[in-house]
Amino acid sequence: MRAAWYDRRGPAAEVLQIGTLPTPEPGPGEVRVRVHLSAISPGDTKKRGGYFDAAMPYPRVVPHSDGAGVVDAVGDGVDPARLGRRVWVWGAQSYRPFGTAAEHTVVPADLAVDLPDSVSDELGACLGIPGITAHRTVFADGPVTGTTVLVHGALGGVGSLAAQLARWGGAARVITTVRRTADLAAAADRHDGPVVALDDDPRARISALAPEGVDRVVEVSLSDNVDLDAAVLRPGGVIAAYATAQARTAIPFWPMLFDNLTLRLLGSDDFPAPARRQAVTDLTAAAAASALSVPVVEPLPLEDIADAHDLVDAGSRSRVLLTVA
Repeated sequence: MRAAWYDRRGPAAEVLQIGTLPTPEPGPGEVRVRVHLSAISPGDTKKRGGYFDAAMPYPRVVPHSDGAGVVDAVGDGVDPARLGRRVWVWGAQSYRPFGTAAEHTVVPADLAVDLPDSVSDELGACLGIPGITAHRTVFADGPVTGTTVLVHGALGGVGSLAAQLARWGGAARVITTVRRTADLAAAADRHDGPVVALDDDPRARISALAPEGVDRVVEVSLSDNVDLDAAVLRPGGVIAAYATAQARTAIPFWPMLFDNLTLRLLGSDDFPAPARRQAVTDLTAAAAASALSVPVVEPLPLEDIADAHDLVDAGSRSRVLLTVA
């Protein structure tokens, strides 16, 4: 099968290779997916670039955890009726060496999720890492029905899906933010509801929109925004943080303590299994209900994987996909 891989970490153009690898066979409890689209997340490029400063987990890595395709083989213990079904794939390269940047990938059967007929391959390929992370940020502390949710990073992959999931989940108000005033128009095109620019007195603007405080914050840059979050949350509120600009982040401890705030840190590879299962169910249902949309770049061929990684690293606001088969 055709595939892309790297045997060492470094810049995309220097380490990514294209060639032929043996077609994998599914083991017990696994399915093989003929991949149509492979989706690239920032975490994929960080792993390839050595951002997390860890040793190569495997001698060879076929990157990317997310994708969409068709089940074309099943292992022992898997219902043969799954053959031929369209699926979206998540977690293919989480604690596993071979992801979706190949004509075939083999995953545990529950990581290949049946894709409703009404949902496109493009959207299905985009649900994995960003969608499951977004779901956890919104729902880890229970339902959001009737609440006010503040979502930072309205133009990012996780932030955009988190805002949509909060609305789908019944939040009374969803306030989103962008870094610059110049980004307001782009965010307004993607999101219903108020958008606040972080460079224009955000505390006053958020407080005017939610005078009694917000219930939950979905946080993409804890070190930059924690003082703002603490100021606009109501007592007992939650900050659900999945990223930060500074690895060692100072917090306003006493104001947060006196308001009994919860700081929840979220690492997508290690969410509890029940939370992942619920996220998969809800994401599929929300997509089928046309409650989710993800802007995508025109898919690139597998041979252009290095350019695709560079697009992600440059901060593309649209999801970057590869056409594999």
